[in-house]
Amino acid sequence: MRRLVSFTLIALMAATTAQAEDAMPLQVRIGYLGYRPDPGPLLSNVIAEPADAGLRGAELAIIDSNSTGRFLKQEYRLESASVDSPEALLQAARTQHDQGLRLFVVNAPAASLRQLSAALPDSLLFNAGSADDSLRTTDCLGNVLHSLPDRAMLADALVQFSVVRKWQKALLIVGQTPEDQAYASALRRAMKRFGMKTVAEKAWQFDNDQRRGAQADMPLFTQTAEYDVVLVADERGDFGEYLPYQTWYPRPVAGTQGLTPTGWHKTVETYGAAQLQKRFEALAGRWMNDRDFAAWIAVRSVASAVSKLRQADPFAIRQLALSDQLPLDGFKGRKLSYRPWNGQLRQPIPLVQPRALVSTSPQDGFLHPTNEMDSLGYDRPEVSCRYP
Repeated sequence: MRRLVSFTLIALMAATTAQAEDAMPLQVRIGYLGYRPDPGPLLSNVIAEPADAGLRGAELAIIDSNSTGRFLKQEYRLESASVDSPEALLQAARTQHDQGLRLFVVNAPAASLRQLSAALPDSLLFNAGSADDSLRTTDCLGNVLHSLPDRAMLADALVQFSVVRKWQKALLIVGQTPEDQAYASALRRAMKRFGMKTVAEKAWQFDNDQRRGAQADMPLFTQTAEYDVVLVADERGDFGEYLPYQTWYPRPVAGTQGLTPTGWHKTVETYGAAQLQKRFEALAGRWMNDRDFAAWIAVRSVASAVSKLRQADPFAIRQLALSDQLPLDGFKGRKLSYRPWNGQLRQPIPLVQPRALVSTSPQDGFLHPTNEMDSLGYDRPEVSCRYP
């Protein structure tokens, strides 16, 4: 009799323990690693990017994920580190890794992303900070997915629209930084790809204050053979803000200033985006930008995968993300997905002026055999690295 009671008590305890384990939510911890180099003194008095760009998007995604996760017994937590040097970023990553984190959102330059990828081979990293094309073409990192559009996607989006508007001839103006050179390379590639011509290319080499010299210098600087549009590559904002309305011919300005291709902007409001914008502004007290959206969609990618898989293994999430089975809504009117050949998130690209959405690419008529969004950026045959 005593033996029967003991067996009964053991069975009840086991059942109670199993029920308690079932009631426990799945804990999903995500690390945010932020490092943006000091851009140095700017020649124009532009509005600087917010210091918390990216981080705030990740924080909102955690809130959004927990709002639905509580019904699925999932709990999401963000552990953030925003630092001021590549060495500190690597140390912060190792600290979070030692604490058991294996999922990371990274807002950092390409060199730091490469370091982190090598230092965390058993983790999954989402690139929400570097638009470097080589990360998607020649230096594929097997444990990295890219939620931020690369420069090639931005340039293709802009040139597609230019061709639709019959802006066939361009004056290209390029700044002095390596980032400006990279953006200009993406524009040249896009123009060649879609049949647009460059009537002249000029390097910006002035170092004076353009607030004083724009009216005098810019018309003379942009005097050349007639063009339909001025394309500008000035990622820091040294001079590009002073090109609109100051060109030799009365022509539109596009690129890093003027009509700008971007991953996200305040003026994106359709397909439920207005609600996302309002939630973000209530949280951050400012507009959502492309870094914020890239971090937001990275966390939401994790949450969508966890909800489907019922687990948070980084390589299971990666495998699902690279398939066509991950349900991913980014409020852009189309289902988003990651390209299996380089890990880049397929997404429409808004073309904006400071206070209005002008268009969204891919443009009508630019077709692709499998997915029209693959007309933006590097298609499978153009990628030389092997993405495992």
